[in-house]
Amino acid sequence: MSPVIYNSHLQFVQSPGYITIVAEMVHDARIIPIGGERNPAAAAQRKWMGDAIGRWEGDTLVVETQYFNNWHSLRGLPVDNITITETFRRESDFKLIYGFRVNDPSVFAGEFYGEYPLSRINEPIYEYACHEGNYGMFGILQGARRLEVMSEFEAGDESEQ
Repeated sequence: MSPVIYNSHLQFVQSPGYITIVAEMVHDARIIPIGGERNPAAAAQRKWMGDAIGRWEGDTLVVETQYFNNWHSLRGLPVDNITITETFRRESDFKLIYGFRVNDPSVFAGEFYGEYPLSRINEPIYEYACHEGNYGMFGILQGARRLEVMSEFEAGDESEQ
């Protein structure tokens, strides 16, 4: 999860044994099992968003993800051996602190990490759709009305001749 300029809202849904993180942008959903063991077949399956396992360390959710699909890349770098460890810690009723550590000894000299706040919103998360900021329908209808007026105008000119 990287910060983006727009459509960056996330929804967390907790159910017995799982946490699902739904992103507004492209509507990706990460279904993360809590506790338990990693599936031995995960290395062969290599999912687009990797194979994630979550656990609680006190009040912090820790998610370790490996085995990303080889079509996926980290800014053009291979992800064959990468491990991303994420943390989600509630700082207040309106703020989560998201942290991440990226480790891949075959690509990087050492691991790197960072964190940033995620703010709670009191609005619905909408389906992601590329539709020109809701102005598309208005423009289509306005253009159709213009064509209708032009047709009526041209029809009037023909009847006068």
